[in-house]
Amino acid sequence: RIGGMIHTTLDREVSLVWSKIPKSPTIGTIAGRLTICPQPQYSAPVDPLVNHRAGEHLDPATPATRLTDERRSLLTANDLYLFNEGSHFHLYDKLGAHPATLQGVEGTYFAVWAPEAEQVSVFGTFNHWDPTRHPLHPCQFSGIWEGFVPGVGVGALYKFHIRSRHHGSVLIKTDPFARLNEIPPKSASVVWNLDYTWQDSNWMHTRARHNALDAPISIYEVHLGSWMRVPGEGNRSLSYREAAPKLIEYVQRLGFTHVEFLPLMDHPFFGSWGYQTTGYFAASGNYGTPQDLMYLIDQLHQHNIGVILDWVPSHFPTDEHGLSRFDGSHLFEHADPRQGLHPDWGTAVFNYSRNEVRSFLISSALFWLEQYHADGLRVDAVASMLYLDYSRKEGEWIPNQHGGRENLEAITFLRQLNEEIYRRHPDVQTFAEESTSWPSVSRPTYAGGLGFGMKWDMGWMHDTLEYMALDPVYRKHHHRNLTFRMLYAFQENFLLPLSHDEVVHGKGSLLAKMSGDDWQKFANLRALFGYMYAQAAKKLIFMGGEIGQWREWAHDDSIDWNLLQYQPHQGLQRWVADLNHLYRTEPALHEFDFDPRGFEWIDCQDVDAGVISLLRHGRTPQQHIAVVCNFTPVPRLQYRVGVPQGGYWKELLNSDASMYGGTGLGNLGGLSAEPIPAHDRTHSLAMTLPPLSVLFFKAPS
Repeated sequence: RIGGMIHTTLDREVSLVWSKIPKSPTIGTIAGRLTICPQPQYSAPVDPLVNHRAGEHLDPATPATRLTDERRSLLTANDLYLFNEGSHFHLYDKLGAHPATLQGVEGTYFAVWAPEAEQVSVFGTFNHWDPTRHPLHPCQFSGIWEGFVPGVGVGALYKFHIRSRHHGSVLIKTDPFARLNEIPPKSASVVWNLDYTWQDSNWMHTRARHNALDAPISIYEVHLGSWMRVPGEGNRSLSYREAAPKLIEYVQRLGFTHVEFLPLMDHPFFGSWGYQTTGYFAASGNYGTPQDLMYLIDQLHQHNIGVILDWVPSHFPTDEHGLSRFDGSHLFEHADPRQGLHPDWGTAVFNYSRNEVRSFLISSALFWLEQYHADGLRVDAVASMLYLDYSRKEGEWIPNQHGGRENLEAITFLRQLNEEIYRRHPDVQTFAEESTSWPSVSRPTYAGGLGFGMKWDMGWMHDTLEYMALDPVYRKHHHRNLTFRMLYAFQENFLLPLSHDEVVHGKGSLLAKMSGDDWQKFANLRALFGYMYAQAAKKLIFMGGEIGQWREWAHDDSIDWNLLQYQPHQGLQRWVADLNHLYRTEPALHEFDFDPRGFEWIDCQDVDAGVISLLRHGRTPQQHIAVVCNFTPVPRLQYRVGVPQGGYWKELLNSDASMYGGTGLGNLGGLSAEPIPAHDRTHSLAMTLPPLSVLFFKAPS
């Protein structure tokens, strides 16, 4: 009886609670959601001993939770309902291991989701790894097992011992909600708290303007384990705390606005660079404790540097101790390999149609934004989530309910993810690594989009790198590689990436990709960076590219900092620093990065000369920057470029200046616009274009 009580053959009462929400996939015969609970073990639907509503954020400085004999749980009826519904987005406050106090006795409360288990226990250093000592108990019909173990404190190692209903198989699993795990190849979880006193309040109160769509956003992409190593100590990586002062000084000196870290979540194989995540709530122990990572982010914020974390909700590794077949069933992943196994990486694909999996993933995203003060998340491999046939041949994938190739459940998840993030934290950004032409990736969900803040422009990256690898004599036949982007540039909020993926696996470093002899390679790379900063979009450069590293990135080695003893590498680094400074200080170069009002071609058709010219505009009238690029090694003298007004146009930057390693050819600091029409404009500049160069000119105010 809806809303009443029913006596069952189980000789206990269950309450049937009706909720008017869409049809549940688990109860297909009723057009609504039917939640079946045992007679409540606890009197209140919301736990009176937890000083916040279910799903809300806990202060990381809160002392150990206090439990009572009447209530040995952090889970309320409301928590269970929201979790099974797929709308509990702070599960990290409830599941996992939480130091707690029960009637004056200190210990740890454990909770784990394993609905197909017939028995679950927690074992570890506190019980000599005996799985019979501390069994957990099912929490109603939620699939969650929980229990309080006295005497267990911070630093204790533990795992879950799960006996499955499926053939009685026994599984030993790491805690999916652990805050810290042992350093691989060890895999035990560690009881830990997240106590930390943050000092970044000034940044947090003002970061909205640093992350705004009209702000300058120039990102330095970093793999922390190989950015800078310690040769005298076995070539080890820097710790979070050791990296903080060095990274801050470097990023500030080069003028980047943000740092993006390749995944710092726990991962068993260092060679995956973090992209095969096992600990979605655990900071990698390779570099220190959670508090050490908080310190690094805190210090970056105190020096006005934003932090973006790479996050991987698209797939996870099948390591025995991880999420795969967690309770003997396909709990987190699809059971059918045509949906649940990624053919490229041999990893498992999340089952986005499962409510609890969506709660798990969105809780993870919010965890890094809230507990670690991250300013944004870069979502990896979005294309692999959107298409059911991604990297699959005919017969290797299952169409959706309409017969199409779109992954409808993943689309719903991504929209829900972005809605929740921006609803709670409108001052952060999400970035989609999406490599196809999927429409409206960075448009609001109410307009049919996926709701991301920005999208990586992979097409620009591939087209431009292909062009720059060509001998200049052939470039005129591929001129469209430079100009094609402007046909779609404002359909999304684009970020231009020169990322880690382009400097590994035999692709060569950025410098090595460039055509010509050594001098031309450096000149070409300076031109590439100059053209990148002239474009209407945000910017990202992977570490090592800014100093002209010759060899590919190797995750087991440091960046080749020794190259900076040579002038060409010094000059390239200084060029990147000056580009960042110009980009940040000139509103015309960033205010309209996502608005067609900010970009205008002067001439994009001089194919034979290999020259393109353009204008960038800001909000203020007469706020113009003219950019002229010569992609041939031939100097162009008296090359005429039309401009929108007369007066003296100051030459702000010239990539061929001697201090950058160029020939020193230029325009002596600027030019006066003559009343000679060119390119449908009343005035023009007769300039000297150095070989393989990019020049920036500012209009008179």
